[in-house]
Amino acid sequence: MSATAIGGVIGAAIDGMSGDDGVGDGAIIGAVTANVLKLVVPMVVTYAVGWAVLRGAEALKDQVFGEVK
Repeated sequence: MSATAIGGVIGAAIDGMSGDDGVGDGAIIGAVTANVLKLVVPMVVTYAVGWAVLRGAEALKDQVFGEVK
């Protein structure tokens, strides 16, 4: 199952718990949320890893060459 379908099923289940109306709008919101997360999560992880590498490289440079003020 794709993330979009799983998001739709989860959104429909959450929306169905309220019992107010149909579950179609919850399914749509869940599917859209799943697609957004498929794009955002890898970008955030990539940014965090890149930031950590830059911080580590800066610390290594300071150890090798001394801290520049």
